[in-house]
Amino acid sequence: MYLAHFGFTQPPFHLTPDTSLFLALPPYYEALQTIDTALEMGEGIIKLTGEVGTGKTMVCRMLLSHLADSYTLIYLPNPALSGRELRRVIASELGLPEMDPANLVDHIHKALLSLHYKKQRIVILVDEAQALPDDALEGLRLFGNLETDQDKLLQMVLIGQPELDQRLEQHHLRQLRQRITFNAMLRPLTLSEAVSYIDNRLILAGGSDSQFSLLQKKMVWRASRGIPRVINQICQKSLLLSFYKQNLYVDTRSVFTAIHDCSDTRKPRFKVPFFWGWSQ
Repeated sequence: MYLAHFGFTQPPFHLTPDTSLFLALPPYYEALQTIDTALEMGEGIIKLTGEVGTGKTMVCRMLLSHLADSYTLIYLPNPALSGRELRRVIASELGLPEMDPANLVDHIHKALLSLHYKKQRIVILVDEAQALPDDALEGLRLFGNLETDQDKLLQMVLIGQPELDQRLEQHHLRQLRQRITFNAMLRPLTLSEAVSYIDNRLILAGGSDSQFSLLQKKMVWRASRGIPRVINQICQKSLLLSFYKQNLYVDTRSVFTAIHDCSDTRKPRFKVPFFWGWSQ
């Protein structure tokens, strides 16, 4: 309903990552370039971390699209895998039949060698890697040891929250930590990046970048602390509240209400003469 009211062809701020609305802002571009360069150099394990809501899953989906022409990709979105389950999933993705778990690693090794001789490069993308149990992380380390004299047979990108860094600092995971040669990190958006982010989504969704005023965009950035997911929540609720009032443009009262209605936002205490009295 509100889409037609504002002239949108699709929701501009829904929370599901939508690559059609992607904008290569510096944090995303730098992360993608770091990972792309590390893979091209043949590095074994690469790590991408970022706070909740900074866009890790969006970057992961862009990697899946971007790398598909050059690599055979194995995507592991489910972190609740034991070491044995991890081996089974990788074997299944490589097209291996069910077999005795004791022989599974040897068969995976042979399959990877066969693909290597066919000039196929294999990359595993592990989302929410901070939630993997220790035996699964150890399994990934062992797979990282599979190599020829010159090349890794399997490259990996571990994508996770900052808790992944904390886990890797543990003494018993030091061997895995030392094998991570490239690190990328997603930071919150700056003010100018947040404004570009909002404008890009409004325009690509069929609307106008004037549906939020510049002052409102600045307030959204400040309230969200530059976290894209929180920006989406505030903007979507602001549009809905303005739609209920039948306004063609977002009004400041709606933004103020949306900020207070969202979790994890920095709250302004007062709306007039402009947003002020911010919480920490």
